Amino acid sequence: MTRSLSLAVCLLLSLSAAPLLADAAATPQTAQQSLMAKCSAQNKGKKGDAYKAAQKACLSGNRAPAPVNASQQRMKDCNAQAATQKLQGDARKTFMSGCLKKQ
Repeated sequence: MTRSLSLAVCLLLSLSAAPLLADAAATPQTAQQSLMAKCSAQNKGKKGDAYKAAQKACLSGNRAPAPVNASQQRMKDCNAQAATQKLQGDARKTFMSGCLKKQ
């Protein structure tokens, strides 16, 4: 009697959990989840620190540095010109102001 009752309870629980599992499988992965799955697949077979390092590199994306925008490039060029002319103090400030405005 108790055996059939416990079997019936297990069957009932498994049937009630089936829709929940189906819903979980049907939901789409987030971008982070899909990235983690891709990185994990790439690093399959690695172990320990090698796996951790490869995962970290993959998850961080190893993106190339962002391109320098025009104002940053202008500042860099003017600074280089002021350095080659060995300008200091007010002369440097005046030069930098003019250099940054004309470009």
